Amino acid sequence: MTTAIVPVDFSINSVNAAKYAAQLLSGYSSITLVLMHCFHKADEAENSDLLLNELKNNLNENNLIKIEILSINESDVVAGIERTVKQRNASIVIMGISGKSELSQVIFGSNTLKMAATKACPVLIVPEVADFSPLKNAMLSSDFKNTSKSTPAGPIKAFLSLFKPNLHIVNVDKDHFISLNDHYETEKQNLAEIFSEYKPEFYFMRLYDVDEALSLFAETKDIDLIITIQKNHSFTERLLHGSHTRKLSFHSKIPILVMHE
Repeated sequence: MTTAIVPVDFSINSVNAAKYAAQLLSGYSSITLVLMHCFHKADEAENSDLLLNELKNNLNENNLIKIEILSINESDVVAGIERTVKQRNASIVIMGISGKSELSQVIFGSNTLKMAATKACPVLIVPEVADFSPLKNAMLSSDFKNTSKSTPAGPIKAFLSLFKPNLHIVNVDKDHFISLNDHYETEKQNLAEIFSEYKPEFYFMRLYDVDEALSLFAETKDIDLIITIQKNHSFTERLLHGSHTRKLSFHSKIPILVMHE
């Protein structure tokens, strides 16, 4: 990882995401954190830079991270982020989200989910109520379907190698019984081989409600990060519609890293 982009609109949840990103990357001198803001009118550029510089100074009081600021005139926030990802060859985008109903929160939150639906790069979603804690335990949620081809091993392993959390691979299925069938045994071995250097632990949960199961697991195992793999936009569709939006991907306090197959 060389560059992390943190879009901010100066709402509570976006500033919290910036704080989380700064704490996460503190001490990693090879990584540049780019605070970016999209403004809509040319006369907003100066004020945008002032606010970004103020945020930059607040985040880097101890000079433990490398921070740059970027203001762009762009009405389509997601398009602006995607373009910046390509220009900066960014490894990750870190964005906030909130369940609150204030207009600014809703607009920025929907852009976060739209960005997670793109394949520009991995997106780390930080709930507004998330408090930073070192990444000791990461949970990879897997459907155990065609894992050899659908698992984005490269970016996941790059993230794991950088932060070195314990890896817990979890599958939830209502049809699980005492022992795994041949299909699940095969897929388990595939994942065990892919992530062998991280010595993953596997868990199979027989429950009907996937969100409830993963939330329960996260609490039990003190999970600091959920890694999910987006397939055919299903992840974002679930977030954008129904009660799943309100629940925010299984747990209200845990950041979610969205990868793409």
